[in-house]
Amino acid sequence: MSDQDNRNGAGGAAPTPSSRPSVIQLVFREKGALYAAYVPLFADGGLFVPSTREYQLGDDIYLLLSLPGDPQRYPVAGKVGWITPANTSGGRTQGVGVRFPADEKTRQLKIRIEEILGTSISSSKPTQTI
Repeated sequence: MSDQDNRNGAGGAAPTPSSRPSVIQLVFREKGALYAAYVPLFADGGLFVPSTREYQLGDDIYLLLSLPGDPQRYPVAGKVGWITPANTSGGRTQGVGVRFPADEKTRQLKIRIEEILGTSISSSKPTQTI
């Protein structure tokens, strides 16, 4: 999985509260990586995004999502729904859980992700999520 955090295009300047939402490109090349990042506990679905950037709950994050075996890129205007801080117990990766919006286009994306994951969605294998 690759994670490009294209912030403000300001040469790494720290974001201000009035700055544009983060734009993060997530490329899932394998089903296992998608399983580890998917958050079925959010009613409309969501994904874990590894990041060292400081976020607040409710911050806007714009995802450009690529799924395994699917040439289409899916734009998602999500919001931070939980934060995994640095040095969390259990060796969890630092990052944020991004909640998908409650709209028809994203509902179709949630269905597509769950089709890709199939029966593994109910697996007891550990994930990066809550």
